[in-house]
Amino acid sequence: MNKTEAIQAILDATSVQPIVFTTGFSSRIASGLDDRANHFYMTGSMGLASSVGIGIARASGLATVVVDGDGAVLMNPVGLITAGAHDSLPLAHIVLDDGQYASTGGQAVPSRPDLGALAQDCGYLEVHQVHTTGELSELLRGVLARCSSPVFIHCVLRGAEPPVPPRVKADLGDHAARFGAKIRELAKERG
Repeated sequence: MNKTEAIQAILDATSVQPIVFTTGFSSRIASGLDDRANHFYMTGSMGLASSVGIGIARASGLATVVVDGDGAVLMNPVGLITAGAHDSLPLAHIVLDDGQYASTGGQAVPSRPDLGALAQDCGYLEVHQVHTTGELSELLRGVLARCSSPVFIHCVLRGAEPPVPPRVKADLGDHAARFGAKIRELAKERG
């Protein structure tokens, strides 16, 4: 499975859950496949998708999905530490691992630790590794149906990537306002 296929599997397994997409290609791919008001596309701020997602999950109480990259999560492992320290955080943290900084030229990620073991060491009680879109969709649906504590999903990517869609076009302020309004609406419906 490549990055586009993995993101499509995530979109297929979700509907209204807040989703924070890390910078670069992940945001562009998600926006190109299915732009939804409950999607937050990071622009800049590499390594902070988990921090944003943790804040959303804590403030709203909604099961929140973070779609992170291997390089981004290693750039700022404090997100793993923070999420792992909160047993009742409704967070599904998916790390798309292609071994490279794809959107900046394909440079190899210099350190290759066992990301699942790192998440466990940081306090995640539930850690999974998936290799296919079917595994990812099925697992994510189950996680979101019962999400009451942080779950780490290490998604191993292989295969050629199709052309990546253009940059997200929305004005950043308008994008943030649309996302914020949707999250408030979802939190209100949840009661």
